[in-house]
Amino acid sequence: MTAPHRSGFVSFVGRPNVGKSTLTNALVGEKVAITSSKPQTTRRAIRGIVHGADGQLIIVDTPGIHRPRTLLGQRLNDVVTATLGDVDVIGMCIPANERIGPGDRFINESLDSFPRAKKVAIVTKIDATSRPAVAQQLLAVSELRDWEAIVPVSSTSRIQLDVLLTQLVAMLPVSPSLYPDLDQRTDETLEARVSELIREAVLEGVSDELPHSLAVTIDDMVERDDKDLVEIYANLWVERDSQKGIVIGHGGERLQDVGARARAQIEPLVGKQVFLSLRVKVAKEWQRDPKQLGRLGF
Repeated sequence: MTAPHRSGFVSFVGRPNVGKSTLTNALVGEKVAITSSKPQTTRRAIRGIVHGADGQLIIVDTPGIHRPRTLLGQRLNDVVTATLGDVDVIGMCIPANERIGPGDRFINESLDSFPRAKKVAIVTKIDATSRPAVAQQLLAVSELRDWEAIVPVSSTSRIQLDVLLTQLVAMLPVSPSLYPDLDQRTDETLEARVSELIREAVLEGVSDELPHSLAVTIDDMVERDDKDLVEIYANLWVERDSQKGIVIGHGGERLQDVGARARAQIEPLVGKQVFLSLRVKVAKEWQRDPKQLGRLGF
């Protein structure tokens, strides 16, 4: 007798920079969420779709839960809360190479607010530490709550991802596929994915204060069939003139570098050569301004 087909939603939670987006991309098999060593890189709920023989897993990648210091931070937390109220499974990601701290305990306690979802612990980055340290972390994680399962994984080395996927699908409700197109890996629009790849390129190698102050909007995307080319016109928004100088760099070198890195990621996505026009603009204190947040898509 064949197992019933299951479909449903899982969301990964955890402190910023514990590997949620990297895990999402590894399971989906395609880059649907940008990654960075900077905290709060993810800014909205991004859906990645994993098609399997026994089921379909829809991963909702969310911003990291944190104590907000701005209106943007509060809105990111609101995105997480709204998402977790609707998913079937919540996977809490805790890195193997960092001791469990107050932030982890705060998030673990907040999971009690979502009684509908099954709770799974995912110990990430197991390739970054020793086996005894991983074993010690698994024990510490088991003491946080009575989990449905605890799965150690490495997204970059693809260790135990198949085990995690099997566990997650088994917890989903019996249902036909919610996304019938087997080639679909995300429901993000092309414009949204392009703007995120540009933001990822800007985040590389910048100072810690800048990532939170950075937003990207797309003015236009034009397909030029005569030249087999896509023209993209984008704006990089910062909060202060000094930050504008950081993004542009000496003689515009840094902005050129950002453009080159972004194009290298965007061209495989659109399947054509890309002409990318980047303009850096200042929107003063936009993280704290409701009107400007709305204009920038938050």
